[in-house]
Amino acid sequence: MNNHKKTHLRFTRTLSSCVVLLAFFVVMLGAYTRLTDAGLGCPDWPGCYGQLILAQSPQGLQKAQLQFPNQPIETHKAWTEMAHRYAAGSLVVLIITLIGCVLTQAPYRSMLTKRLALMLLCLLFFQAALGMWTVTLKLLPIVVMGHLLGGMLIIASLTYLRGVVSSLKPLGLSQWRFGTNAGLVIVFIQIALGGWVSSNYAGIACIGFPQCNGQWLPQLDLSAAFNPFHALDMNYQGGVLNNQARVSIQIIHRLGALITTSYILGLAILLLLWCKHKRIQCLAVMALCAVILQS
Repeated sequence: MNNHKKTHLRFTRTLSSCVVLLAFFVVMLGAYTRLTDAGLGCPDWPGCYGQLILAQSPQGLQKAQLQFPNQPIETHKAWTEMAHRYAAGSLVVLIITLIGCVLTQAPYRSMLTKRLALMLLCLLFFQAALGMWTVTLKLLPIVVMGHLLGGMLIIASLTYLRGVVSSLKPLGLSQWRFGTNAGLVIVFIQIALGGWVSSNYAGIACIGFPQCNGQWLPQLDLSAAFNPFHALDMNYQGGVLNNQARVSIQIIHRLGALITTSYILGLAILLLLWCKHKRIQCLAVMALCAVILQS
């Protein structure tokens, strides 16, 4: 292999690591945008009050306000939302660059890599659409939750792609495949439940832990809590569900957390005890630490 090809391979591996880190940062920035109630900091998409970058001068802000007279400008929220959008836009450019690098290098042009690249491109387009709908549908819960899940799927796909370009060999532990795949499904469902809690503003519906508002099992309204069909002409910032429905969401999320924690702890301990592969043991320790931190 000549020096040019070696340099190209090193660049691709470095780029794959940087893209994974940036994807993680974008998801964290999205969470910050959500927690600071800045999801509608810009009432339009892809601009912000009709501008690519919100003006700072009083005259510019006044002109921008005329575009959306019913949506008062909160500068800090607008800048938070713009930062999230432009970070996501940068991520899209780097992912497309990474895909191009991977598909133009012979060592990586396998059918698996091509399928992974196609899946990533589909996820990017769908994620961009969800980002737009999050704003235009005014934080519709099912869209907000889907936006979170899309981000997590992109991180997972990029992490897998990084393993491919880093030439990590399969571990050959087929006996653990079912257990680890089941763990992935359980964690994915729990993330979805967490997204549903957040999108419906049910995070503080229960005061106290492990009890909820002084009760072990309060009265629930599951049909209202998990109804994904809502009116499209409402503003969902702050949530629209009654307290009983929000309590129901919180209780189910807590039960999901109990199941997820128990399963991942058990799986990680079994891997540490029965699997002697160093990389697997390292991943098991990381899973244990993550579960403990989440708890």
